[in-house]
Amino acid sequence: MTFFSSPLYTSYFSNTAYAQQKPIPSYAKWGQLAVKETQKKYPNAQVVDYLHIGKVPGEVSSTEKFKLWLKGTQKEFGVFVDIEFNNQTQKVIKVTYKETPR
Repeated sequence: MTFFSSPLYTSYFSNTAYAQQKPIPSYAKWGQLAVKETQKKYPNAQVVDYLHIGKVPGEVSSTEKFKLWLKGTQKEFGVFVDIEFNNQTQKVIKVTYKETPR
């Protein structure tokens, strides 16, 4: 039996793309917020790269840490963005920024 070499079977599967879906990371919403808030703080710069550094968990609040790379009219620079939020309510407590030349 040559089922796998059937023209119908081969045609169907060779034209079908299979995209493997990855789960959405837990920090995704905080990353979107980091980009949005950084764009507000630096309206004349474009965010060109993004890195999730990690999470610092706490009993009452946690902090998600990111590094964004921005390109302005005069320079390129990095900004470390920390988003502290309440673990229960998920409300943002504070957002801090620290520029870096690298």
